[in-house]
Amino acid sequence: MNSDRVRSFAIVGVAYLSALVAAIASAAMVGDRTPILAVFAADLVATFVIFAFSMGFGNSSFYDPYWSAVPPVIGLYWASASPTVEGVPARQAIVLLLVFAWAIRLTMNWARGWPGLHHEDWRYQDLRANANAPYWLVSLTGIHYFPTFMVFVACLPLYPAVTAGARPLGPLDAIAALVTAGAIALETIADEQLRKYNLAKQPGDICDVGLWAWLRHPNYLGEMLFWWGLWLFGVAANTSWYWTVIGPIAITAMFLFVSIPMLDQRSLARRPGYADFMKRVPALLPRRPTR
Repeated sequence: MNSDRVRSFAIVGVAYLSALVAAIASAAMVGDRTPILAVFAADLVATFVIFAFSMGFGNSSFYDPYWSAVPPVIGLYWASASPTVEGVPARQAIVLLLVFAWAIRLTMNWARGWPGLHHEDWRYQDLRANANAPYWLVSLTGIHYFPTFMVFVACLPLYPAVTAGARPLGPLDAIAALVTAGAIALETIADEQLRKYNLAKQPGDICDVGLWAWLRHPNYLGEMLFWWGLWLFGVAANTSWYWTVIGPIAITAMFLFVSIPMLDQRSLARRPGYADFMKRVPALLPRRPTR
């Protein structure tokens, strides 16, 4: 690792440590009698800290690891701070283990491919170039607070999963564990196949090996399934929390109507054969590869 990357990671580490300290202070001010509100307040404050670093260094990619760093912190807080109920220990352990496995893998995948603070994600560069409002406002609302809100809503099923002890482990927990673990495995395999492909690709090449020959966005499919798995855990713990389905629905909608179209449009502009690839290979529903 060169000195620029070391410096970049050190600065990002300081940013996230600062955000964590601010989040802990905010949650303490709200108090653990309302743990969901405490997490929401802490999330908002921590996001603003990261936003401040983003603006200070002129790089919105400071936010990139936030998506994966926050859910395990939320899960741990809810598991330990709930004043009135205790979760089924086995369910708590399974859920937190899966959330940490997902978070560590996704964060490491980001860190392995991040070149340093001289680099900013192409999506943010496009927003910076084409924004119809001051970029700081676009960054604060669209790049920082929008995904923070999405992840917070998607994490709501974690609350009953790690605190509600009325229902013991059952078949729905087994299904939830299978979906969540399978999602993590799918993302892991897809990202590793893409990484290896990118090491040898030429400009304009299209990744069509392994899972990528069956669907265009296997990593996105895995991400969506992960949040559906967490929802299943929440319902397994307490069926009255069925309404938290808004979380995985919101995540799924974001990928279907924002992330996937944006990435496909970029590939159409950069890869001459991508239009034909889109006809042959579905976005998310696997289909036997054809030529």
